[in-house]
Amino acid sequence: MASDIEFVNFVMDQIRDAGVITHKKMFGEYMIYSNQKPVLLVCDNTVFVKIHDCVKALLKDAETGFPYDGAKEHYIADVDDGELLSQIVREMERVTPTLKKKKKKS
Repeated sequence: MASDIEFVNFVMDQIRDAGVITHKKMFGEYMIYSNQKPVLLVCDNTVFVKIHDCVKALLKDAETGFPYDGAKEHYIADVDDGELLSQIVREMERVTPTLKKKKKKS
């Protein structure tokens, strides 16, 4: 089941103060970016956060799950707690490298 854009917009509104927030649709699901860095994955209207030391304390009580078949286990974030979600985004943005632009083949 694909995610709804309304849900993605709600999540983006929750974290609007955590940087320049954008999204990109990918295979019916969405990646949410902060300052051009991928920080949240939205699959089946669920927000997944990569398991990383920088958010371990913030998400110690969070459920975990797999966003899609073959994916590594991720934390599942509570989208109703905008303050916590913003903290998570800021921490993930801090440790995530900027994506490199792919060169077009000529």
